[in-house]
Amino acid sequence: MRVLSLFDGISCGHLALTRAKIPVTEYLAAEIDPFAESISVKNYPGCRAKRIGDVKQIVSDSLGDVDLLIGGSPCQDLSLGSKYKRGITGERSSLFWEYVRILEEVKPKYFLLENVRMSKENQAIISKALRVEPILINSALVSAQNRRRLYWTNIPNVTQPEEKGIILSDILEPSTEPKYLAGQQLQDKYIGGKRLNPTYNSQANTVHLGDKFGTVCSGTHGYSCGYVPCPSGAGIRRLTPLEFERLQSLPDNYTQLAGISDTQRYKMVGNCWNVDTVAHIFKHLKENRL
Repeated sequence: MRVLSLFDGISCGHLALTRAKIPVTEYLAAEIDPFAESISVKNYPGCRAKRIGDVKQIVSDSLGDVDLLIGGSPCQDLSLGSKYKRGITGERSSLFWEYVRILEEVKPKYFLLENVRMSKENQAIISKALRVEPILINSALVSAQNRRRLYWTNIPNVTQPEEKGIILSDILEPSTEPKYLAGQQLQDKYIGGKRLNPTYNSQANTVHLGDKFGTVCSGTHGYSCGYVPCPSGAGIRRLTPLEFERLQSLPDNYTQLAGISDTQRYKMVGNCWNVDTVAHIFKHLKENRL
C-alpha cells in the first residue's frame, strides 16, 4: 500500500499500519517540525519513508498513485477547550482545506482524517467537504487515557474497539527521577487532604491510580492533566515522557533521542495519534480485504 500522510508528526500513522499488519510499499510524510521529523527518521530510516515537507507546497501531480491518504489537521482553532475558537477559518485549523485540496487532486482509494470534538457547525463543514460523517472513538477503550476524537473515513464498517481495561497504574514506571516530583506546596496539599479524607481521589489535582488519565496535548508537559501518586507512596509527581508515550500506545522511548528535551517529547506525544486506536481503524482494511 502506498500511503500519503499529511501533518505527519512523529509518523504514528506508519506505526499504526504496521500494528494492523497492513503492508506499506512507500510512506510519503508531510511535516515541517524538525523535532518531529528527527523522531520519524530515527524510527523509520530507509527509503520506504519519504519526507516531502510542507503540505502547502505539495504538487499533487508529482506524487503518483496513492492508496491511502491520512492526516490530522491542526486543531487549535476547533477544540471546545481552546481559548482561540476561531473555527475552521482560523489560521491553524484552516489547513484542513489543504487536506481537502490534496484529497480531491490525488483521489486515493481510502482516506482517514482525525480531529478533536468541536462545535456542530465546524463538524458539519468538515463532513460536507469529505462527504462522510465521523465516528467518535474514545482511546480509553485501548489505553489508560481519556481521548475522544472524531475520525472521518471511507474505510468500510469501522466499529468501536473492544475495552482492554488498561488503567493508569498499568503504565507507570516503578521509580522515577526526583525532577518529576511535584513542588512542596502541592505535596503538602495532597498529604494534608488525604489526612482529612483518605478516600478522596482529587487532592491537589491528583489522578487516582485506578482511573484513566486526562487527554494529553501539546501543552500538557506531564502535569496539567493531573499529578499521580508515586507507587512508592512518596507523595505525588507528574508523568514522565515514557509514560506519556504509553498513554498514546507508543513503544517505550519512541521519542527519546539525543538533543530532544522532555518538553519537546511531551509536545510531540501530545500532538500525536493514539496508535492502537488508529490501528484498530486500519484493521478494517484487512478485514474487508481491501
